[in-house]
Amino acid sequence: MTTTTDDARTTMDDIVVLITGAGAPGASGIIKSLRSVDERDVTIVGVDMNSHAYGFALVDEAYVVPAGGDDDYVPRLLDVATDENVDIVLPLTTAELEPLAAAKERFRAEGIEVAVSDPDALAAANDKGDLYEAVGDFGLSAAPTYRRVASEAEFLDAVRELGYPENPVCFKRPVASGMRGFRVLDPDRDRLDSLLNEKPTAATTTLDEIVPVLSSGEEFPELVVMEFLPGAEYSVDVLAMGDEVGPVVPRSRERTRAGISFEGVVERNEDLIDAATEICRRLGLEYSVNLQFKYDADGTPKLLEINPRVSGTIIMCVGAGANFPYFAVKHALGEDIPPVDVDWGTRMIRYWQEVFHSPDGTLFHVTGENDRAPVVRGRGQR
Repeated sequence: MTTTTDDARTTMDDIVVLITGAGAPGASGIIKSLRSVDERDVTIVGVDMNSHAYGFALVDEAYVVPAGGDDDYVPRLLDVATDENVDIVLPLTTAELEPLAAAKERFRAEGIEVAVSDPDALAAANDKGDLYEAVGDFGLSAAPTYRRVASEAEFLDAVRELGYPENPVCFKRPVASGMRGFRVLDPDRDRLDSLLNEKPTAATTTLDEIVPVLSSGEEFPELVVMEFLPGAEYSVDVLAMGDEVGPVVPRSRERTRAGISFEGVVERNEDLIDAATEICRRLGLEYSVNLQFKYDADGTPKLLEINPRVSGTIIMCVGAGANFPYFAVKHALGEDIPPVDVDWGTRMIRYWQEVFHSPDGTLFHVTGENDRAPVVRGRGQR
């Protein structure tokens, strides 16, 4: 553990960071971000509920834990953190944010900081209906037009109020991640073309197709119905510090799969920088926060959602000179954030890499020389 003075660490001593969701799609980029730090050594402990999480091959120590919503999750994570002398817990998945926010003082009593916003700010950011209402109350143009519904009749009224069938309309669950529950109602959807030319994961449907599905359960699901935004989509990463904001970096989402960016460009967009800064300040968010925007037909960026955690494509910002995962760690340690010189215009293209588990438990990569390269960092899960 690093020593402290006046509740702030004043030296660049080595530290231990625990990341949750070691099998999350963005975990490898976040691990690379922490490995790239020059001013100190960072030992990384990874946890996941899947014993074969690929991130276990990339961290220094690995542990299996219950799911984030399980009653045993926080006690198990606290045991791991104390056993490994962890300084900072850096959550990567949405399901774990609220339990960890509620348990911050339990970790702090053991000298461990959890890099997550306080519960009230977290709740406002995670619920899209509450979030849109708050942004509207702030008087910001980024607030989209929306309706919150909880019955078939309310759903049909909202869809028509927002322009269907003359125009497409979107709906989503108030609290969800990774495009779960998101659909676009498009009256002009060509069902045959969709069948023959789109993957089954396509998010476009029609009102006639979706209403029987939504009404098939015991209760109609609570949904947020919102205006369709036809313009370009952006993610904006922010180091939020309560009343203050550190670096803010927008990046385009030119190509995505299941909500994950596979290609984009880091862009200096002052409208997005100003909107993201004001929203984070007003909500009182902390640490690395990701906001997603999409432009309407008039060229105004509207807020889609906030991920109040390190985003899965944060490595794009790191490649452009802004190491947000480490900024979040430094903020948790009470250290000053250094000046950031972002290399605007940096483009990222993402690709896959595999980790193999041999029958004897050895972890390895397949190389381009028709050989097996052993994984250096992974030490197996506990």
